[in-house]
Amino acid sequence: MKSGQKVAVLVSGGMDSVVALYEAHREHEVVVALSFDYGSKHNHREIPFARGHAESLGVPHEVIDLGFMNEHFRSDLLQSGGEIPEGHYEEETMKATVVPFRNGIMLAIAAGLAESRGAEGLVIAAHSGDHAIYPDCRGEFMEAMGEAIQLGTYETVNLLRPFIALRKEDIAARGAELGVDFSRTWSCYKGGETHCGKCGTCVERREAFEIAGLSDATEYLEAGPLPVKEEGETSC
Repeated sequence: MKSGQKVAVLVSGGMDSVVALYEAHREHEVVVALSFDYGSKHNHREIPFARGHAESLGVPHEVIDLGFMNEHFRSDLLQSGGEIPEGHYEEETMKATVVPFRNGIMLAIAAGLAESRGAEGLVIAAHSGDHAIYPDCRGEFMEAMGEAIQLGTYETVNLLRPFIALRKEDIAARGAELGVDFSRTWSCYKGGETHCGKCGTCVERREAFEIAGLSDATEYLEAGPLPVKEEGETSC
């Protein structure tokens, strides 16, 4: 990442985006932290953490309502969808939580806001582990979207992907170095009062801390043995 840019940062309130916010704040001038309320089952748990971290860093925080996605799109991640599957994050069943073209929609809106706020860069925390189930997290998509954002903005806003070659455990380690309080982040797709410990994102969170050798202060309803990947599962 080029030092000293004015940047906008997509911040959901999850581990990855919060770490991206802290890293961007250290390296750049963050003009806005941007969250989207798109009707997911866990938006109400994530967004307050996004706001809290932005306030801690003295960064303006904006929430954009994308309620139409919950109304019109099909995904079990949405309030209008079915039950959240349990198991490993990279299992086929987790594809039910994909919200069609979510990142494309959010990046398009964020690019407009970034240019409106005078930002030269737009930071998204997509990482290598996302690629297994999310087509709009993959390198080819991000490169194409980044080119579209540059071509479609007068100020040629750059799409910055600091974690694109990293896995979740690498991001956890980076966050620990930056002093991120991970107890003030949210992962569980079920969106209850406590992390369930069994859905794909809870499993991924638990696995990340374990592989990174970090203490996990998260409270889980179920913290038994982690599920093993099915044979043949891979990340891109």
